[in-house]
Amino acid sequence: MIAFRRHNILPGFGVSLGYTLIYLGIMVFVPLLGLYFRASGMNWSWFCETTTNSRVLSAYRLSFTASFAAAFINLLFGSLVAWVLVRYDFPGRRLMDSTIDILSALPTAVAGITLTSLYTSKGWIGCCLNRAGLQAVFSPLGIIIALTFISLPFAVRVLQAALKDLDPALEDAAVCLGANRWQTIIRVTLPTVLPALITGFSLAFARALGEYGSVVFISGNMPMKTEVAPLLMAIKLEQYDVAGATAIAAVMMGVSFFILLTINVVQWWRMRECNSF
Repeated sequence: MIAFRRHNILPGFGVSLGYTLIYLGIMVFVPLLGLYFRASGMNWSWFCETTTNSRVLSAYRLSFTASFAAAFINLLFGSLVAWVLVRYDFPGRRLMDSTIDILSALPTAVAGITLTSLYTSKGWIGCCLNRAGLQAVFSPLGIIIALTFISLPFAVRVLQAALKDLDPALEDAAVCLGANRWQTIIRVTLPTVLPALITGFSLAFARALGEYGSVVFISGNMPMKTEVAPLLMAIKLEQYDVAGATAIAAVMMGVSFFILLTINVVQWWRMRECNSF
């Protein structure tokens, strides 16, 4: 009997892994390690003084709270958008679906200028907010709006894929057993797509945390009020303070890594609990 050897399209595991490690090393690992190596060479007292002064702490606080708020908003309303796009067929659905991708391709600076013109006191939306006593432009509210705008595709696409993979027979079986609509969503649909919800929240949070282009126009860049950490790093680079920008970036990356690691551990624990039943 002649044994036929199976040929893979890609080279073997060793060669593929080698190319993967080289590519990730050049594009990801080396720049990240270079950042920490540069930060580790700084004087510790100067590093602490630079990263813990009142202006920097205010920028940290605004960046993380605004990013968390934007990710949470997209977790709620992005889930609704994904649900409508997957579960309903209506005229214009393809156009609405394509619009989500346009948000990813749109330059963030263009998004910032557009949002500023819309939410200013004389803009279409800003004039309505002013009547309600709200100011969007040059305020933390405007920053949250911009971060919500640019991070929406990350929350929608992840949940959209999970909803497509969800077997409708599970929901039909719950209905046949007497469950109402909310019971079906809470006990069947939500536990199934919960890992996708956590992933979408993580991606939206990470995307919003590093945003600069759209925020720089709508925030007003006022220190201690509407200055986010990426903007503060850009200001220090313009002042040729590379060491100060590197120190702030190192703290931001460390805190972001810890938050994302915690979210991934919670997601892994949740999936393990679901698979044990």
